[in-house]
Amino acid sequence: MVVSIDHEPWESSDAARLRAAQRAELDARYGGDDHEPGAPPTAETVSIFLVARDPAGTAVGCGGLRLLAPGSAEIKRMYVTPAARGTGVAVAILRALEHEARDAGVRTLLLETGTAQPDAMRFYEREGYHRIDNFGPYRGEPLSRCYARDLP
Repeated sequence: MVVSIDHEPWESSDAARLRAAQRAELDARYGGDDHEPGAPPTAETVSIFLVARDPAGTAVGCGGLRLLAPGSAEIKRMYVTPAARGTGVAVAILRALEHEARDAGVRTLLLETGTAQPDAMRFYEREGYHRIDNFGPYRGEPLSRCYARDLP
């Protein structure tokens, strides 16, 4: 699927709708809403937020970057609507986030996903991310799986 990917305010209605859909899906997968260690991302902590739109202008995916220590950032709220999965939207969002990260001086991207998301783990591994020890707020969290990728 050909999509356009642009910066969008964290608080926009489409961004909020996509994040709420992601949250509902994760709550269902994990059987409750206690599945995210650490402080939830906010407009103040996610400096770059992107929304993907299909040719009709419908928001079909999103992702953001939370800058960490100099040279590193964490991917947050990466999500694609079920109807758009398998169409290349996730890869397009991930590549756009990587591009934005490089432009911001980031050399290493980190992310956390979970044990009830084997599809996400396969996706990130296929796209060049490798498992790392859980970092930051995910240390010691049995449901967390962390990944990293050094950007070329």
